[in-house]
Amino acid sequence: MRLAHTAIAVGLALNLTACSGGILDPLGPVGRGNADVLLNATVIMLAIVVPTILLAFWMAWRYRASNTKAEYLPYWSYSGRIEAVVWSIPILTIMFLGGVIWIGSYRLDPFRPLESEKPTLEVQVVSLDWKWLFIYPEQGIATVNQLVVPAGTPVRFLITSASVFNVFFVPRLGTMIYAMPGMVSRLHLQADHPSQMWGISAQFSGDGFSDMQFDVNSVPDEEFSAWITRVQASGPVLDEASYGQLVRQSAKVPLTSYRSVDPQLFQGIASQTIAPGPGPETEGSHNGRQVSTGGHH
Repeated sequence: MRLAHTAIAVGLALNLTACSGGILDPLGPVGRGNADVLLNATVIMLAIVVPTILLAFWMAWRYRASNTKAEYLPYWSYSGRIEAVVWSIPILTIMFLGGVIWIGSYRLDPFRPLESEKPTLEVQVVSLDWKWLFIYPEQGIATVNQLVVPAGTPVRFLITSASVFNVFFVPRLGTMIYAMPGMVSRLHLQADHPSQMWGISAQFSGDGFSDMQFDVNSVPDEEFSAWITRVQASGPVLDEASYGQLVRQSAKVPLTSYRSVDPQLFQGIASQTIAPGPGPETEGSHNGRQVSTGGHH
């Protein structure tokens, strides 16, 4: 299994060099767990696919018209041994796949905190049209389309949406999860080493979806502290009034930082006591009202 796992990893790496920095190039424990589940499932499925392909070629060669030694049984209709093989292989495959996925799902439960000697950093995430808002409640700052985390430190993300359903995903860190209006999802991730990464929206949400990406930087602890100090020293304040401007639909929003944040802002967004964004809309109307393409659920 280990040899096959390595061979598949090398093969996928050679074929997906253009996708470097993705799920097969993990940077943290959750990303590695996701990659292991993918590779193990591929090995299990190839255990059926490869013999089936080889058997198809062997059958075509063995029972070709010119081979007079091949036994011809026009009245054959049943074989208990063949039936046992035909049914046992897919059953075993389903059992193995189910086991791999169940164990992976348990170990990679997004609500499950990561074990670490370092204290967990909390980041509140808000999905907007079409940008991402990151609030650091302990540091009292916020950023737009820029996520900075200390390397080697577990991060607890509290994720909600101020518009339609969306999906938060940093491929190298692993585990995509829904951002839902009126609800808060939890996700624990960690970047083991300093690196520059990227995150995306993994669910279509309207015109600006393709540009709904954000920078992710994992940095050493001292550099993270220096970055916090720089952000706290300048920039606007993010309160309910300035958030009202931010929640408006806009695409390709440049990296922005806020030196101070209303501590009740995220709770107001999640509970929808602060009015949600308009959401993607069509140009048509129905009974005098705009028709939403992805309204709130």
